[in-house]
Amino acid sequence: MKTIARAAERDVERGVERDAHVDVDGPNDDFKPLNAEEAQRLRDLKPQLSPWRVIAVQAVAGLLVALVAWGLTGRQNLGWSAGYGALAVVIPAAVFARGLTGRFASLNPGTAVFGFFLWEMVKMALSLAMLIAAPRLITALSWPAMLVGLVVTMKAAWVAVMLAPRRQKLKDE
Repeated sequence: MKTIARAAERDVERGVERDAHVDVDGPNDDFKPLNAEEAQRLRDLKPQLSPWRVIAVQAVAGLLVALVAWGLTGRQNLGWSAGYGALAVVIPAAVFARGLTGRFASLNPGTAVFGFFLWEMVKMALSLAMLIAAPRLITALSWPAMLVGLVVTMKAAWVAVMLAPRRQKLKDE
C-alpha cells in the first residue's frame, strides 16, 4: 500500500493525473500470447492434477483410517464411524468433481464461475446432510471417530498434491 501511495504522491508532484483503475506501473510491454505449439509445450511441462486422482487418494486415506480405528480398538463401530466420516468427504467431492468436469462447466467464463459456486453449494449441502443423517445410519456412532475420519480424509488432498506428477525436464533445458 505504501508503494501505491508513493507513486500517487510522485504523480501529484509531476502534475500527472491517472485514472484510479489504471495500473500504476503501466502495461506490461513484454506480454505476448502463446501460439498453439507453445501452449502445448507449457501443458507438457506442467501436467494438471486430475480431481479424480485427488478423490482416489482421499478414498484410500479414508479406508485406511477406518481400518486403523477398527484394528487398534477392536470396536467395529469406531471403524464404521471413521469410514462414514470419510464418506462424508469423498461422496460430496465426487459430486463436485463430476459437476465441474461436466459438459457445460466451461462453456464460457461466466458459466464456469457459476458452475463452480453452484457445485460447491451442492457439495456443502450434501456433506451437511450426510453428517445430520449419521446418527440414524450408523449404529453406536462415535462422533470423535467420525470427525477423525472426516479430517484425515479432507487433509489427504494435500497428499495427492504432493504425489502429483512433477514437471518434466525437456532435452533443451
